[in-house]
Amino acid sequence: MLSGGISAPRSFVGGSPLNVAVGLARLGHPVTFIGRWGSDEYGRMIQQQLSANNVQHICGEDGHSTSTARGILDPVGAATYSFDLLWDLPPIAPDTPALADAQVVHTGSLATMAEPGAQKVLRLIERVRPHATISYDPNIRPSLITDHSEAVAKVERFVALADVVRASDSDLEWLYPQRSVEETAAAWLELGPAMIVATYGSRGPWGLVASGTARAAAPLVDVADTVGAGDSFISAMISALADRGLLGSGQRERLHKLDTGTLEEILDYAARAAAITVSRAGANPPFREEIR
Repeated sequence: MLSGGISAPRSFVGGSPLNVAVGLARLGHPVTFIGRWGSDEYGRMIQQQLSANNVQHICGEDGHSTSTARGILDPVGAATYSFDLLWDLPPIAPDTPALADAQVVHTGSLATMAEPGAQKVLRLIERVRPHATISYDPNIRPSLITDHSEAVAKVERFVALADVVRASDSDLEWLYPQRSVEETAAAWLELGPAMIVATYGSRGPWGLVASGTARAAAPLVDVADTVGAGDSFISAMISALADRGLLGSGQRERLHKLDTGTLEEILDYAARAAAITVSRAGANPPFREEIR
């Protein structure tokens, strides 16, 4: 990913699901990333990032250029993006160990929106859901969307397959401008997930489960930029669920019975992880020992 503002551009490895994979690995979990990149300088940067963080991968290098995003930072560190994007996946065998043995599969952002790859991701999620917890973050990029109603339909297909959903307040307001974030979360919970979490930046996260709602505060930090904050948040949220033995389809019933006290603990942990990420440049998630 290319990131720059008024100063000279700097290059960082990124991409929402890749950031989540690195975040989970830094929190001590074995992780496999499924994605593509090109035979170029940016592709080599991605390979180095995965290797340095002990993240295995499926697919990887192909004959096309690596997708890039140019992020422009505003005065408070929030980024807007333009993209040079190619998203597709080759066929992946059902008995591929990383998929067959997965306790949790996370997806989101452009992987679930950009074609032709998005339809293949949907089929993959349908295939693994009988044995794995599904985590989803729509992470909307409006500049790449030409049909709002089609985008909403795509998002809702993934929400219906998911157990855990995280979305920013801006994502939810863009998708459903006619209703509140809380109304959308309630509607999404009815589609089937056990947990819907909305993140509000410096106002902290809010979550909804069948037993009720919970909120956590966002720690006060000096913000370098907000790149990767949501990805760090959901990787820490998945990690917190793993620490409590709540991953895997066999735990789906327990996850649906999650109490609001435990939800608040999970939100607090994830908020602290995101706060560390925004305090440094690029999508640079914390290690477990950094989260106090």
